[in-house]
Amino acid sequence: MNKELADLLFPNIKITVDEIEAKYPLRDLKEGAYVTRFGPSPTGFMHVGNLYGAFISSMLAKQTDGIFYLRIEDTDSKREKEGAIDAIINGLKAFDIDYDEGYGKDGQYGPYLQSERVEIYQAYAKKLVSEGKAYPCFMSEEEIADIRSGQELRKEKIGIYGSYAVDRDLALEEVKEHLANGDSYVIRLKSPGDSHNEIILHDLIKGDIVLPENDIDEVILKKDGIPTYHFAHVIDDHLMHTTHVLRGDEWVPSFPKHLQLNQVLGFKPCKYAHIAPLTKKEDGKIRKFSKRKDPEFAVSYYEEAGIPKEGVRLYLATLANTNFEEWYLQNKDKSIEDFKFSFKKMPTGGTLFDMEKLNNICRTYFSRISAETIYNDALNYYKKYDEEFYNLMIKDKDKLISFLNIERDSKRPRKDIATYKDIKTESAYIFNDLFYKDRNETYKDIDEKIDYDVINKYIEIYRDFNSEDDWYNQIKVLAEEMGYAPSVKMYKEDPALYKGHIGDVCEMIRHLLTGRVKTPNLYQLLKIIGIDEFKKRVEFYKN
Repeated sequence: MNKELADLLFPNIKITVDEIEAKYPLRDLKEGAYVTRFGPSPTGFMHVGNLYGAFISSMLAKQTDGIFYLRIEDTDSKREKEGAIDAIINGLKAFDIDYDEGYGKDGQYGPYLQSERVEIYQAYAKKLVSEGKAYPCFMSEEEIADIRSGQELRKEKIGIYGSYAVDRDLALEEVKEHLANGDSYVIRLKSPGDSHNEIILHDLIKGDIVLPENDIDEVILKKDGIPTYHFAHVIDDHLMHTTHVLRGDEWVPSFPKHLQLNQVLGFKPCKYAHIAPLTKKEDGKIRKFSKRKDPEFAVSYYEEAGIPKEGVRLYLATLANTNFEEWYLQNKDKSIEDFKFSFKKMPTGGTLFDMEKLNNICRTYFSRISAETIYNDALNYYKKYDEEFYNLMIKDKDKLISFLNIERDSKRPRKDIATYKDIKTESAYIFNDLFYKDRNETYKDIDEKIDYDVINKYIEIYRDFNSEDDWYNQIKVLAEEMGYAPSVKMYKEDPALYKGHIGDVCEMIRHLLTGRVKTPNLYQLLKIIGIDEFKKRVEFYKN
């Protein structure tokens, strides 16, 4: 009867499971190589949680000389969003997460779009029906809703199982009658489980987790013949020879049904690692990331905000392994690819996503790379987001690179740049076009009195020194001649003797030159901007 039932339900499925399996041979990889995947659904925008999982999966595959592939799980056509697949691919590309095979690329284990694999899923469903392990269920949505209401009222487990699985043992003639009447149906797994039994999830991150065995007759094919996520991904992971699945820990309760599907299909299950959700601290409380509340949840936010992709990658690595940050700080000349990620070092609880921490990591990243690299990357950013500054960058390229080089090779390199946006903010005063736009805006932070006798004397005796020490010694002499202490210490010993100290003289020069109270090294700024421009700015401030 079972074979006849299978042929009745799947008259167009001629390919056998054995023929399918022959098309997906074992991968030719070294022992210990991981085969991981990123399997998003095209139902919305690419978010940082997706990126986090994809990043870890890709790094684990790469460090074991394995394979990381992209599979688009588009079995829910009602929720699919136009352009979502492109957003997924572009999101991965934007952060240098390169997949070895998958959607949009060649690969022996495709197709990598689940909607193009329907015949495969139906062939496996047909096999299960022929073995008496699955059956057609003709229950209407109203009947299922009534069952659910009763279960909720009696505080029972929700689902179709036991006595609620009324179509489990329909006779062949009853099935034929339903089909003749045009009744719609789904295919359900005939669960062999007992919820009183326990199974163990050997989670690679969380350790062993005890769960009840699945006894619910899960839907494996929907009314339109499209598989459910649970059924499709188990088959795909088997055929594509996935070894390790990283996914959010919201999937832990689904493990019993996934394990059972593997067992009834005769598959060897993958190893599972359930990663903790990304969380955010707000008003002293920890909550999950929100698509509605948190703009930084969307992957597109980071490019628009000017956050460097490598900074994001470094932060994801910091979140992924608790020992990464220390390693990164100690290995200035190494890249993420040199670090060995470990499941044992992955957090088991909620992972706090801290934007200030991300910014600090980006500051460290910017402090380690060359000014030329920063310039070129920033040029790409401003070409897209700020045409005016892009043109200024091209016009004054050498000046900007010199600015970016200030203190770059010192023992304590400056860390005032966390984003590409900061480059404009921090360097605006070296560009005459921006400096002279609005006097009140340029000097908005300057409220102290300027001693023009000191400034005029500085301009009078200025010469282009070859060293910062010579320049500073000149300032000391000038300060003393004009009634300022040549050191802060001397001023503090007897402040009544002086108008101020050498630091005050330097600050007056800094304020007039830049309109800022804090800047990188003043001597180097003077060399970049020049004494002639300084004279003009003094007059600009006066007027």
